[in-house]
Formats: sequence, structure tokens, C-alpha cells
Amino acid sequence: MTESWPLRDCFRHWTALPTRWHDNDVYGHINNTLYYAFFDTLVNRYLIEHCGLVIPDGPVIGLVVETKCRYRRPLAFPQTVQGGLAVSHIGRSSVRYEVGLFAEDDRTAAAAGHFIHVYVDQSERRPMPLPESLRTALERLATSDATDLRP
Repeated sequence: MTESWPLRDCFRHWTALPTRWHDNDVYGHINNTLYYAFFDTLVNRYLIEHCGLVIPDGPVIGLVVETKCRYRRPLAFPQTVQGGLAVSHIGRSSVRYEVGLFAEDDRTAAAAGHFIHVYVDQSERRPMPLPESLRTALERLATSDATDLRP
């Protein structure tokens, strides 16, 4: 049985994620823990630049409640990783982001996964409905067929 992996066409937003010399581990590729840092950077950069999210003092913040990453092919310094982002679910107070990490010239993701935020009131830390401006900006990333994004 062959696994399908997300392709570039599945993602709605792109960010270049430069690698650094110390990102490589003793095996000569980017350490697995840094893939989650790429996910976090990709999602939060979109939220700040396109959704008006104010970090850390805004009235609403997104708390990570789940992440997953599957690895297909190693990435390494000095590559610039291309991070693809889409949204597969928008709930009342939660969002599921789909993420693909690509080598510059690859059509197929080197790693892929998801990242789920629950949005809460900054002071009470209780779930709250997504602000309309956030929901609208996230809807621009919505995909109708999330199965294409899940390895």
C-alpha cells in the first residue's frame, strides 16, 4: 500500500522558513523537534500578519491543544524550507491548521501534519468564540478536502 502525501497545490498560504547551521543534528538533517517550531512560526506569522492577532497582550489568544507531524524525507541546512498552510476546520472556538514543509523544488511535502488552536479569553483562559476578523481571515485558508492534506 502506498501512502499519499500532500502536494503543494493543497496549501493556500506560503512562508519561507530559513534554516540555520545549528538546526542540523548529528545525523546531518534538521532535528525532528524543530519541525514543530516551523509549524508554530508558520501559523503565528499568518495570525499576526493577516488576522490582526496581537501577541502577547491581545484580548484573545490561541492555545495549542494538539499537534502531529509525519516525516517523509529529511530537510537540512542550508535549505530554505517552504511552509504551506491551510485550514481544514473552523469551529466555534477552535481551528485546525494543516501544514506541509517542502524542500524548495519538491512538489511533495517532506513533512506534514496539523496544529490545533483553541482560542481563549486572555485573562480568564476560557474558550471564546473566534472574533469575526479572525474567522474571516482563516476562512481564506479553508480547504474543502482536508483528506488531501493528511499523510
